[in-house]
Amino acid sequence: MKNIFLLTCLTFILLTSCKSKYLYKIEGRQIAITDSLETKPSIEDYIKPYRIQINKSLDSVISYANNTYSKADGHLNTAIGNMMADAVYEESNPVFKSRTGQDIDFVLLNHGGIRAIISKGNITTRTAYNVMPFENSVVVVKMKGSKVNELVDYLVREQRAHPVHGLQIVIDEELQLKSALVNGKPIDANLTYNVATNDYLYSGGDRMTFFKPNDSLYVLNYKIRNVLIDYFTKKDTIAPVIDDRFYQIKQ
Repeated sequence: MKNIFLLTCLTFILLTSCKSKYLYKIEGRQIAITDSLETKPSIEDYIKPYRIQINKSLDSVISYANNTYSKADGHLNTAIGNMMADAVYEESNPVFKSRTGQDIDFVLLNHGGIRAIISKGNITTRTAYNVMPFENSVVVVKMKGSKVNELVDYLVREQRAHPVHGLQIVIDEELQLKSALVNGKPIDANLTYNVATNDYLYSGGDRMTFFKPNDSLYVLNYKIRNVLIDYFTKKDTIAPVIDDRFYQIKQ
């Protein structure tokens, strides 16, 4: 039996080796999926009802925007970014508190994660998908105050409108840190803070390496996109503004 097995393996190796002599080139080409490709009626008829239902759901109006909001509107904070950070706090804090009995201290998201404007007028479910097309989810990280100070130093160096809630940073004319407050109080290096962010940033995205090591991580299983949909649904109208959560003192 053993000999038969060895003979079979040897035959397979020889056949594979012989065939490989004639495989001298592999070629490939890209086929673009465009409207020029013919559709198969039977497939189209099958998916049509699903497409109609999905589009109906995506185009359902859930709120109204008083203005057009873009991540390019501000330097250190933007109206749309402020709204997103506020939404993460408002929708995620009840979930976190129900599981831990604690509150989220502040929120940090990333400016680059905002992928579309919110146009003046009706807000639909599709709006949330356009603004946040990624599968990023909310996580809450327990961070020592010393790590929070690293987070603040990063934001001061970046000089970019990364969305925050519950955190206020003031820089002077020379772009140096003047003050940093969490919920109106100076950061205590010895305290532990509950910081809500997304799983992309927690994993080091945008060079945000200060989230590790940490005391604990809580995964809420709550996508940022769903946060926005829930937030919009509860608001008849949104009218976010650029404020003083991150600003520079000028004379």
